[in-house]
Amino acid sequence: MGEKKIYLLLTDTGTILTRLIKSYTKKPYNHASIAFDTELTEVYSFGRKTAKNPYIGGFVREDIHSGLFGEANCSIYFLTITNDEFKKMYQYILQIAVEKEHYRYNFIGLFGVPFKKPIKRKNAFFCSQFVASVLKESHVIDFEKDLSLIEPSDLPHSANFQLVFEGRLKDYQNKDTTERVQVPYPIVPIEM
Repeated sequence: MGEKKIYLLLTDTGTILTRLIKSYTKKPYNHASIAFDTELTEVYSFGRKTAKNPYIGGFVREDIHSGLFGEANCSIYFLTITNDEFKKMYQYILQIAVEKEHYRYNFIGLFGVPFKKPIKRKNAFFCSQFVASVLKESHVIDFEKDLSLIEPSDLPHSANFQLVFEGRLKDYQNKDTTERVQVPYPIVPIEM
């Protein structure tokens, strides 16, 4: 059967939106991403498509070596899953990547979270809603609450995630990371 590891990346990029969200949540990290390797070369989320315009968002492959992540603080967790779950997860993200022009950022959905009122929009996610969707659709986690109410801080507690690192993302990048998750079948990284 075999097992693989996936990674959950929670960050505080210090943007106006994350500061606004932080003022409500009182949590240190308010952006969530999912990754397929310990070096965080394949990191996916829903967020801004360009660093300069926070109003244009959608599905993104994030580059942790540039832009908003340059000075970000983070927590990184891993979860061991089966090869089958890993394959389903990768295929789910690949399908969204192929159809990315049909997806958008669920900015309106953020307003439902403080009031515990789900605001669902077709083909729209905010970051933690997307990560929760990936985990649910690949049968890794069956969340009790509506996915449009999942906050980044909920994700590590939703399953047996193990903390790998906490601190500045830049410091994690400088660590010796030799472990790599091997995809159980030949596949090219999802290109944006």
